[in-house]
Amino acid sequence: MSGACSPLALLLCGCYAVALGAHTGERDVAEDGDTEQYVAAVYEHHLISSPNPLALTSRKQALELMNQNLDIYEQQVMTAAQKGVQIIVFPEDGIHGFNFTRASIYPFLDFMPSPPLVRWNPCLEPHRFNDTEVLQRLSCMAIQGGMFLVANLGTKQPCHSSDPGCPRDGRYQFNTNVVFSSNGTLLDRYRKYNLYFEAAFDTPPQVDHIIFDTPFAGKFGIFTCFDILFFRPAIELLRDPEVKHVVFPAAWMNQLPLLAAIQIQSAFARAFGVNLLAANIHQPSLGMTGSGIHTPLKSVWHHDMENFTGHLIIAQVAKNPQGLGTENATEEMDPPHSRFLKLLAGDPYCEKDSQEVHCDGAPRWNMNAPPAFHAEMMYDNFTLVPVWGKEGYLRVCANGLCCHLLYQRPTVSEELYALGVFDGLHTVHGTYYVQVCALVKCGGLGFEACGQEVTEATGLFEFHLWGNFSTSYVFPLFLTSGMTLEAPDQLGWENDHYFLRKSGLSSGLVTAALYGRLYERD
Repeated sequence: MSGACSPLALLLCGCYAVALGAHTGERDVAEDGDTEQYVAAVYEHHLISSPNPLALTSRKQALELMNQNLDIYEQQVMTAAQKGVQIIVFPEDGIHGFNFTRASIYPFLDFMPSPPLVRWNPCLEPHRFNDTEVLQRLSCMAIQGGMFLVANLGTKQPCHSSDPGCPRDGRYQFNTNVVFSSNGTLLDRYRKYNLYFEAAFDTPPQVDHIIFDTPFAGKFGIFTCFDILFFRPAIELLRDPEVKHVVFPAAWMNQLPLLAAIQIQSAFARAFGVNLLAANIHQPSLGMTGSGIHTPLKSVWHHDMENFTGHLIIAQVAKNPQGLGTENATEEMDPPHSRFLKLLAGDPYCEKDSQEVHCDGAPRWNMNAPPAFHAEMMYDNFTLVPVWGKEGYLRVCANGLCCHLLYQRPTVSEELYALGVFDGLHTVHGTYYVQVCALVKCGGLGFEACGQEVTEATGLFEFHLWGNFSTSYVFPLFLTSGMTLEAPDQLGWENDHYFLRKSGLSSGLVTAALYGRLYERD
């Protein structure tokens, strides 16, 4: 698609997006042979935002702005209904916008009763509660489309001074996801727990663990944006083995080389063996784009930094997602994997001072001890070694984590790649402990360019990447040239090491990384 769409043309643009499919051209992410499927949609919404979010305004003016976004939502619901969609997900901040103060966002907030205590259909009972106009419109959309609907809005809840957590202005303000059934009933709400520099909102007194049931696919979990990097509630939700699907509204700013939106979305689906329906806001000027419907094996996604239009993704999704395991790798015992297993076992003939590799029938690789160096990646101080030559084995360590790379290349491109390791507390734009093994394309030919943001690459690799992670929570990040996703051939645990294997890349490698989270050290 080229050019921008006017508001009147947004519906046509949405239909066009469906006809094209997503970035991959795929519309079916269900596993081959799986007849148990449902139809899902996510909408990456180009926000109509307040020209001055810091200014105080009236409820009437706030509703006028929000209704412009809701009009677009309604068009997308009707388009999705024509395609048989059973559940649709809209992004975080897509109705009201962002960058408010606590006072300036107040007119944009709906009152939110507690769904577990109050059964309510806002479309059919519009006068039951005051200041619920947005909830009413969303409820009516769900009825009109005949589908489950997930959206994000700001909500308010009065509190009393006897509540020790009650803010001074006498109310809580929450960043809230809502879930409506196909008959318009408000099923539940989730209040974002891990806020990302959101001064307008409060952290809820308790973590919401929200699981909702559907007649077409069973149980879904729900959380928002920055929550995906933390134990509560994201990981706790998945302790329920019946939760096989997650809805994920987000306003995610892409940060390469490790945390692009589609990159972490697909990694989460693969790591936990679930389907993830991810709707991101579309604000290219802020680096916000990247939505998708991800299963453990396949993804349909959209990433567009050039156009300023919304994008509707529709796909058939397996009700029972199947994960990618290590069984085939162990059974096949092809030469690259055989060498990997021998290195992992510490065969002295296979690994000599981490400089030479020679395993039954394999060539002898003399690495000439590539120099280790340090560079900043994602605001963290990584230790790296350059990836030189057509084939080789590399190891680099930091603290207790050692990362290993066994690789071959058909040709050596005029690009610098490096293998990096970081084991420590990340402290910029959030505080959390990570262990990372990353094979990255550098932004230039100098070592100082390693860790810079890169989106295009030509280097092709066949490789095993692995590390001795001290956490079971490892996200396999994979990104190729032009912001495209590819699936690993195998990944999982082998001899207390987590590994990722890939051969036959269809485009140049930008990033292959194992991103471990040690939640207990946050």
